[in-house]
Amino acid sequence: MTRELGCVGVVGLGTMGAGIAEVVARTGIRVIGVELDQDCVDRAREHLEYSTERALSGGKLDAAARTALLDRISFTTSLADLADADLVVEAIPESLELKARVFTELEEVCRPDVILASNTSSLSVTEIGVHTGRPGKVVGLHFFNPAPVLKLVEIVRTVVTEPDVVADVEAFARKLGKEPVVIGDRAGFIANALLFGYLNHAVSMYESRYATREDLDAAMRFGCGYPMGPLALLDLIGLDTAYEILETMYRQSRNRLHAPAPILRQMITAGLLGRKSGRGFYTYDGLDSPVVVPDVLTPAPAGGTEVSTRDVQRVGVVGTGTMATGIVEVFAKKGFDTVLRARTADRATAALAAVRKSLDRQVVKGRLSEEDREAVLGRIRGVVDLDELADCDLVVEAVAEELSIKRAVFGALDEVVKPGAVLATTTSSLPVIECAAATSRPSDVVGLHFFNPAPVMKLVEIVSTIATAEDVVATARAVCRKVGKHPVHCSDRAGFIVNALLFPYLNDAVKMLEAHYADADDIDTAMKVGCGLPMGPFELLDVVGLDVSLAIERTLYYEFRDAGFAPAPLLEHLVTAGRLGRKTGKGFRDYS
Repeated sequence: MTRELGCVGVVGLGTMGAGIAEVVARTGIRVIGVELDQDCVDRAREHLEYSTERALSGGKLDAAARTALLDRISFTTSLADLADADLVVEAIPESLELKARVFTELEEVCRPDVILASNTSSLSVTEIGVHTGRPGKVVGLHFFNPAPVLKLVEIVRTVVTEPDVVADVEAFARKLGKEPVVIGDRAGFIANALLFGYLNHAVSMYESRYATREDLDAAMRFGCGYPMGPLALLDLIGLDTAYEILETMYRQSRNRLHAPAPILRQMITAGLLGRKSGRGFYTYDGLDSPVVVPDVLTPAPAGGTEVSTRDVQRVGVVGTGTMATGIVEVFAKKGFDTVLRARTADRATAALAAVRKSLDRQVVKGRLSEEDREAVLGRIRGVVDLDELADCDLVVEAVAEELSIKRAVFGALDEVVKPGAVLATTTSSLPVIECAAATSRPSDVVGLHFFNPAPVMKLVEIVSTIATAEDVVATARAVCRKVGKHPVHCSDRAGFIVNALLFPYLNDAVKMLEAHYADADDIDTAMKVGCGLPMGPFELLDVVGLDVSLAIERTLYYEFRDAGFAPAPLLEHLVTAGRLGRKTGKGFRDYS
């Protein structure tokens, strides 16, 4: 039976500590907040008054509840005032030396049965605990920012943490309305270990000028449904905090992907810490402001480019699969005469039926009128003869993700499509230059990577090779905007933006599972609840298909030759065993 924790101490009342104090006080528990001096206490009190005032304005608290909440929190500058606490949560800056000193002092003032918890996001809880004479009472209790909003709490047990302590803290977290996951003591725990490798990779892309900050962030928001792009998220977290977390992870893992990108240290030295300093990867209209303002790196408004574009009236699409029919629908709905080329008449008929079925669903849902549906279908023509694409201004190849097949298609298109037409491939990971090299006009070839389902997903990655002409890229961008898509631009290398950031993160999750650090459910929960992602890594892998995921990860590994990108053996074994995800009924999970 778990014990009742009637009084909780919080040491450190910055943004995180004040948030924890608010969460605890909301449940009716008395809170004793400790800060360094009276100025820090005054700032903490202001923070809590502001936060609860927002909750009041938002209808999440009434006036009486707000008053009662604030009355439950007392403030002090002396750790000795924690003598009556049943649980003490330390939430000071990420310094092992500082935390060790606090825990040593807490041992002297707290009762022997008091649970001592650290809100560290990356430091070793074991190392913190050994600075007390009661390491069995020490546990990690990692809240996520903002603590009053985010539901996840990582409870970190060391090899000596007493089981009763873990049970008590888990029950306490549930009483706070949080979703706890219990894990062992490892740098980064679950969420940060997976999140910060991905963030660091995005910084490296930005540092190498592979893509702009805006395109990196938009790619992950529109391509993966993430609530924030990686660079905007780093600005929110604080670049100094992110650097310390990465350093801690790298010291333990020695994984080069965790080694902080050099530009992070440069930005920190220059005082560019993110929102809290008013400037990080973006510039803000004040300290701690979320409002981004234009700066020298802000791109010109859409349509402001001086590069001319080619006229596109008729579009050809080669292929009859889900992606091909989706792209056909996208262009036809926006007024383009669209030619769908299939290998056989039967395939063409089936593909047109798939487009009609999709439009019919939209009519049923009231998103499209019957007249508009017929107009869209009237702009689509199914053909078998490749010569029917001769007069197209843009031809999009959407056949199987097999390089030899794509090269054959581009070689054939080169012979029949008029000069000056743009030739595009929808490949998600294969080299676009290989398709271009199969033609006599490589400057006209570009990657147009739509995301599935194409009629719904807003993102399109525009991929230029070393041979792609500037006006072809400008044309691709203009066409994407005309069909209501958000284009992002990058150069031709494995994974482009989204897959290059997404699949190493998914691979890291598989490695974490493989190491028995946490189970698939806890890892998925950590990333959905703690980071706000729409799906956990194992849910997503099962949806994408483990065979598809493995192929992309192998492509990334063969291109970059980084050991950190090597596919996890567990993923390879599951594919060999035929467990490919939802499409086979078995993947990381079993489906009925």
